[in-house]
Amino acid sequence: MSKLGNKHNVLTLFLSTIILLLISTPAYAIDLKEINNPLIEVFLIISFLSFVPAVLIMFTSFTRIVIVMSFLRHAFGGAQVPPNMVVIGLSLFLTFFIMSPTINAVTEGAITPYIQEEMSFSESIENAVPPLKDFMLKQTRQKDIALFAGLAKQDLPESPADLSLSVLVPAFAISELKTAFEIGFLLFLPFLIIDMVIASILLSMGMMMLPPVMISLPFKLLMFVLVDGWNLIIGSIMRTF
Repeated sequence: MSKLGNKHNVLTLFLSTIILLLISTPAYAIDLKEINNPLIEVFLIISFLSFVPAVLIMFTSFTRIVIVMSFLRHAFGGAQVPPNMVVIGLSLFLTFFIMSPTINAVTEGAITPYIQEEMSFSESIENAVPPLKDFMLKQTRQKDIALFAGLAKQDLPESPADLSLSVLVPAFAISELKTAFEIGFLLFLPFLIIDMVIASILLSMGMMMLPPVMISLPFKLLMFVLVDGWNLIIGSIMRTF
């Protein structure tokens, strides 16, 4: 890929993140509709950069992926295997892969027209909302949406696309947490069985002072390699979306 293409991809991801961040707060979105000064727009964008990590967690698939990776690491029994940098880096790239259709839709419908000065900043934000809502609605349980709609004392709209982000975003977040914990439970089962078998063997041999984790870890690694665990787990996570 050329350097120009790389710069374009980076700019696309950056601007997509910023737009998703801005639309996350309805109050700011309303105020931005009356902003026509480019300097003020740039100032607001720079001011909101500190919230980019929260946007990454609350609006994308990152939460589910990183939690599952953390469960996998704990199931192995190794505190730092794989390291945090590897877990976060892999989760980020998988997130970009999963979110690429949404990012492309936001880019074509909002970012590119805004850069080409074919629409205003507020119009680009409005056009960026539907693709994001479509992604979150596919992953959010109706029970969670009803919970936050009830807490906000809002009636559920006839169309799910008409849900406000103040209701949809937290509902999406807890849905992702529940799904991640369900996957994590299934991941723990085979490793737990190995731990129980090793502990029973050590107990029957009278080696009660030897930590079972020291013996079970090589067997866990062997099983994981034999079943091609990374391919199986990553493929399963991707298919859940």
